[in-house]
Amino acid sequence: MASTVWKGHLTFGLISIPVRLYTAARGERVSFNQLHKECHSRLKQPLFCPTCQRQVERSEIVKGYEYEKDQYLLFTEEELEKTEPPSAKVMEILEFVKMDEVDRLHYDASYLLTPEDAGQRAYHLLTRAMEESGYAAIAKLTMHQREHIVIIGPRKNGLTLYTMYYTSEIREVAEYGQSEGVQLKDQEKKLALQLIESLAAPFEPQKYKDNFQENLKAMIKAKLEGQQIVAVNQPQLAPVIDLMEALKKSLSGKEELAKKPPSRAAASPPVVMEKRGKKAASR
Repeated sequence: MASTVWKGHLTFGLISIPVRLYTAARGERVSFNQLHKECHSRLKQPLFCPTCQRQVERSEIVKGYEYEKDQYLLFTEEELEKTEPPSAKVMEILEFVKMDEVDRLHYDASYLLTPEDAGQRAYHLLTRAMEESGYAAIAKLTMHQREHIVIIGPRKNGLTLYTMYYTSEIREVAEYGQSEGVQLKDQEKKLALQLIESLAAPFEPQKYKDNFQENLKAMIKAKLEGQQIVAVNQPQLAPVIDLMEALKKSLSGKEELAKKPPSRAAASPPVVMEKRGKKAASR
């Protein structure tokens, strides 16, 4: 069962809705442990005090801010709690904005916002109003010792919350968006649009897989079964010299593919295994 990451009230005007916040998505990946090369024992990273020359328990840890080299100001959890702003317990909606006006570069993590029993009617009233108006809410929320700017929008009869990067956190890259000196021909744009149309499809996220993680799992299975690992063939790419010719060949290839009987979309080539004498897996 998902655990609550924040509990408090969502407010707008004089309406207060008791809510809970849950992480909406979490990355999944194959992880490896660090082992000692000699004996294959798993290496540990103890909390070690170099002054007392011993390991310490988590109960012995305090937080310190280094204001000068090796000089620290100490803070207790009680002191840190005193600095919490009102947004630690209450998410006050500051304003409503159109979702399509928000630059997607600002989006960070996503969360599911659910109501407590006492807030059901107000929660669904707000959800329905935002669905029909096309507006999303901007609010502030403090969690994990940081105040976030968040945007709340309707999704599948509920509310989804996204933490957002502040403008000061958005990085500028001088080369980004520069098109001076680039001349595009009308025929090139026409062919590019045709290629986009030929690749257009409904968004179905379930059909996309993390092929690197799938290949790692296949490699682990192969090792357990005593098989030889053979590298995946990587495509050899070169810079495009003739843009028109490349577009025409791309479209031609799509047309040839369209004439063939439909088949399941192929993922990137998996790790190839070759049989060899089975042996016990290494520790």
